[in-house]
Amino acid sequence: MSATATTTVAAVQQQAVLADVTANLAMAEQQVGAAADAGAALIVLPEFFTTGMAFDPALATAALPADGPATALLTTLARRRRVTVGGSFLCRADDGQTYNRFVLAGPDGVIGHHDKDLPTMWENYVYRGGVDPDDDGVLPAVDGVTVGAALCWEFIRTQTVRRMAGRVDVVVGGSCWWSVPAWPPRRITAGWEAANAATAGAAAPVFARLVGAPVIHAAHCGPLRCRLPGTPLPYRGHLEGGAVVAAADGTVLARRGPDRGPGFALATITVARVPPPRRAPRGFWLHHRGPLPALAWAYQNRLGARWYRRHHPSTVGNANAESTARAQNTTAK
Repeated sequence: MSATATTTVAAVQQQAVLADVTANLAMAEQQVGAAADAGAALIVLPEFFTTGMAFDPALATAALPADGPATALLTTLARRRRVTVGGSFLCRADDGQTYNRFVLAGPDGVIGHHDKDLPTMWENYVYRGGVDPDDDGVLPAVDGVTVGAALCWEFIRTQTVRRMAGRVDVVVGGSCWWSVPAWPPRRITAGWEAANAATAGAAAPVFARLVGAPVIHAAHCGPLRCRLPGTPLPYRGHLEGGAVVAAADGTVLARRGPDRGPGFALATITVARVPPPRRAPRGFWLHHRGPLPALAWAYQNRLGARWYRRHHPSTVGNANAESTARAQNTTAK
């Protein structure tokens, strides 16, 4: 892969088995192999490709070491298939904390990694936000190509655009974006969900245009069931957004909608940055989130940080998880 060259890429859509690392690693291996057979030289797995994501205490013990099975699979596939491949997983780092870490590997080994900066809603229960001040999501350049990595709601925040605009030749990442549940009154929540699904589908192409680089965005699909944290209510919904490949101007080159199930979106892109059309919008968010996601962001961030601290004991930085949540709630208003 080289700058200004055309490259065939694939964004994988996965239907993960919640907290079943072995099953999900096997799925990832199969999908990467199929995408490589289809001609993809750059293949992106979704966020949490080893576990999926929900409010499930089993995820607290599903984190893998930085050099464990997830990284081993990525580096092995990259070397064996002569491709570049990446995806994020719950990673137990050397400091004893768990992060949502995106690892990108090439035939010669790991290219770089990025820890998602702020957990989203119930994600706070199972990992903490990235703490490395030098981790802006811009990975080391290889053969003249600089790759940016972003995960889920990083794609809808202005601070991510400011980190990458005009600095990267291609952006890789993915999401595990859940729906608004169909609670009564159904007419109102259905409207909220329609807006939520539209935002999930638009996140990658809008981000591509604002950053000035093509985006390969992987995703999850399928139903999702768990308890809604902090309440006695069950959550029943589904995963959405779809696997998307977008050109630097925001044109969608390929999309695999969540209704199509597991597979991948395949397209040929030009790997090159272009001047962004304008500066990032003011404020914290690139898109309106809707009332229920905004409420969940406000209370689940705080409750989740406390739960994480109790269930993920560490001698390093225990106070930082809750301070991160306070910063989220203050900055996002």
